[in-house]
Amino acid sequence: MNNGFLILTNGVSAPVADVPVLPMAPFRQMVLDAVLNGGARVAAFFVLPPENGGESRLIAVLAAPQQHQILVASGVIENNCYPAFTTECPAFHWFEREIYEQTGILPQDHPWLKPIRFQPAADGTAPAPGVTDYFQLQGDAAHEVAVGPVHAGVIEPGHFRFQCLGETVHFLEIELGYQHRGLEQLLLNGPVPQTPHWIETAAGDSSIAAATVYQTLIRGLSPDLPPEPESAGIWRAIMLELERIANHTGDLGALAGDVAFLPTASYCGRIRGDYLNLTAMLCGNRFGRSMWTAGGAALPIPASAAAVLRSKMDELRGQLNNALALMFDTPSVLDRLENTGVVTTADAASLGLVGVAARASGLKMDARHDFPLPGIPVLETVPHEPVGDVFARAVIRRQEIAASDRRIMDLLGLIREDLPAAPSVWQVPVLQPDRIAAAVTEGWRGELWQVAVTDANGKFRRFKIVDPSFHNWAGLAMALRGEEISHFPICNKSFNLSYCGHDL
Repeated sequence: MNNGFLILTNGVSAPVADVPVLPMAPFRQMVLDAVLNGGARVAAFFVLPPENGGESRLIAVLAAPQQHQILVASGVIENNCYPAFTTECPAFHWFEREIYEQTGILPQDHPWLKPIRFQPAADGTAPAPGVTDYFQLQGDAAHEVAVGPVHAGVIEPGHFRFQCLGETVHFLEIELGYQHRGLEQLLLNGPVPQTPHWIETAAGDSSIAAATVYQTLIRGLSPDLPPEPESAGIWRAIMLELERIANHTGDLGALAGDVAFLPTASYCGRIRGDYLNLTAMLCGNRFGRSMWTAGGAALPIPASAAAVLRSKMDELRGQLNNALALMFDTPSVLDRLENTGVVTTADAASLGLVGVAARASGLKMDARHDFPLPGIPVLETVPHEPVGDVFARAVIRRQEIAASDRRIMDLLGLIREDLPAAPSVWQVPVLQPDRIAAAVTEGWRGELWQVAVTDANGKFRRFKIVDPSFHNWAGLAMALRGEEISHFPICNKSFNLSYCGHDL
């Protein structure tokens, strides 16, 4: 499977010149064979603009979890088009819509090249968000229901168009892009002092995961940085698990609220805040922002913080377990969650789902196991459920909360000394020129990828962010097929995907 690919490991860079450059036909066949037959999955797929009058290239970054490897190859684009990959592998669908929208390069025979972000084209023109064609179910009995982009609550904007017969949804089309900020374009020619902030706020509830991936990437592109203290990796892993617990707690509470089970909804809302406060205790910010740099921690963490954190975790564990037991032991709640919004294992694999959504549909994948980060202990077991319904997605969250709690307790036992603040913490790193690196970690929604290519001056020539939501919105649309439209809120909450993380 690896023949013809450049093989990388997590966060380790290589010269751009080492990326194989193939004609489009063999490149396409090699990439599709790796994904469809070789156990790889699509991590990133984007266009690398030409330099010095050369040709644009498609870059495929594939995750090969069995080998703990990252596979990279490129294909030459001729006549501003290429045969679409989506026709044989739906996991490429969203990536190819993005490519066409960003560059005008045509994936021939792609089934539906609508914009995904409504961003300006190269000539400066841009369609108004949401002003586009939609799939329509034909027939006298068919009707459609439009929801959003403005929602009744504190929620980001997104538009959902349901094609229905009676109460049954036959197709859901999801229209995003209202949160597009041009982030990837903003990152070009960096890094600059603002770059870490932009990375952390791509999707604010995943700030720790995003910062972890970015700093891993920077260390791979800056080999002269001094090594981090051993405790830096331990504390970084602890904060990643706190981020996971806080968000899973909030999601389970919100899911309880959507089925009108208010005890768990109320308890989890408060307990989520308590977990966020533990992150604030360590770094001064409830979302963990501005804590990590390529040199280590921006602020010192005393070894004594481990005992305080352990005590607080012991206190919250029993409260959260009680709140969740109320929900999972109530038949009326289970009746709403079980066999609702099913995504089969085959569909999850075909669509390229990741994270909680993938594991709830029977796919055994977790970047903490498949692509461990330097200095962070490997995750030994990956919980997964076979059914793929709302209940399975809730169960996976509950299991991951317990596993993250145990992981934090184990990690706290490794703390031996104070973690000092990194020297020159706000200095902009100097990157090697003409390099490529890819890095990933398991955010609480799923694997979060960043790919960087530097130019001859050591500046970002291309910076690609792939939030787990980019993979998983198609899974939500699949979960609604054949469902009652009244099930949409709990299906939506069981995924709880990021609008801004997708829109960038």
